Amino acid sequence: MTQISPFSLGIVGAGQFSGQFSKLFKAHPYVSDVYVTDLLPDRAEAQADRQGLSGTFGSFEEMLASDVDAVAIFTQRWTHGPLVVQALRAGKHVYSAVPMAISEDEIAAIIDAVRDTGLTYMMGETSYYNPATIYARERKAEGAFGRIFYAEGDYVHDMDLGFYAAYQYSGGEEWQKTASYPPMLYPTHSLGGVLGGIGGHAISVSCIGVRDDRGDGVFDREISMFDNDVSNATALFELDGGGSVRINEFRRVGYPSHLRESRFRYFGTEGSFEQLVETAVWQDKEGFTDVSDQIKTLPSIPLDDPSLADVDPALRDAFVSGLAPVHDASRLPEPLRALPSGHEGSHSFLVDDFATAVATGTLPPVNAWVAARFTLPGIVAHRSALHGGERLPIDDFGDAPEALGTPGTGAAHS
Repeated sequence: MTQISPFSLGIVGAGQFSGQFSKLFKAHPYVSDVYVTDLLPDRAEAQADRQGLSGTFGSFEEMLASDVDAVAIFTQRWTHGPLVVQALRAGKHVYSAVPMAISEDEIAAIIDAVRDTGLTYMMGETSYYNPATIYARERKAEGAFGRIFYAEGDYVHDMDLGFYAAYQYSGGEEWQKTASYPPMLYPTHSLGGVLGGIGGHAISVSCIGVRDDRGDGVFDREISMFDNDVSNATALFELDGGGSVRINEFRRVGYPSHLRESRFRYFGTEGSFEQLVETAVWQDKEGFTDVSDQIKTLPSIPLDDPSLADVDPALRDAFVSGLAPVHDASRLPEPLRALPSGHEGSHSFLVDDFATAVATGTLPPVNAWVAARFTLPGIVAHRSALHGGERLPIDDFGDAPEALGTPGTGAAHS
């Protein structure tokens, strides 16, 4: 029988996104106490008071110096790499929001720290638990696809649908500098759903970027802290086992991302699966089957529920999802089943897999080596776009060492 060791957790960043996760971590039976810190202390205090958390810390460094066992990092996306390494080297298990990092050196530093310390690292990639990804994973396990030779993943999230407000909330008066974040440096919501469904890893890429022409100061190289003017990008990846993957990262697109922001297609020699906004279809050489009901989630609470008062209205759809029939709700602790599980039902599974990995000393599904395969290809793709679509090789850090643990079981791990 696996021995369970409950642990304490510190939340780093008290923004709109972290507030949804602190509720779930607080409810998880393996988590004994939840604390929070933020560069703006008032935000941390408000979140702790609102949710009845165990307390706050004055800084990230103060949290790392405490006896908190683990940290969950929800800071701005380009800050994750160094903070993760700092936390691991301080002896803390780490859950990190996406992306893992923004350079190959940062990724290598995280993997080295995980290997050296033996601590748990997990990247919180929602698309790994997307109902479409789970459905594809199950059909692949059955052999229904035959040989999968092509797949597509799209993260189609227009700036007008929540991103302006999010960057203004997190970036302050100079928010336009950070709102120009290069799309391919945030590739995990598209690539993670593809590789999370079919496995493997990318070995080369050619990427084309589209320069923005809105003229509103976002994606303006004169303002951007990333020297970036690309708002949409398309990449074609070669896979290690043969075949290809096409990924779109779009920030200017006529698409209802509040209804579905990630979508996927998988093609094999014997069967294929395609997803649109409200429909999903399994196809083979005999015909097709509408499987929309298997992957459709319903809101678990009304969008005007008081618990969402601190969330921008444009982002609320992402935070109130229930589970889809393809999700294995039976593997979740009972307290988590009673709470909203945002981003198409993924949040509860993210929290449960991290809590289980830390408490049992096992390896989470999206561990450092898997996270690298979801993240590094986008970094190289952005470099390709800057060089006119030049085809570039992608390094691979390999599989996670077996000695670090074994992933858990259940539909979300299959």
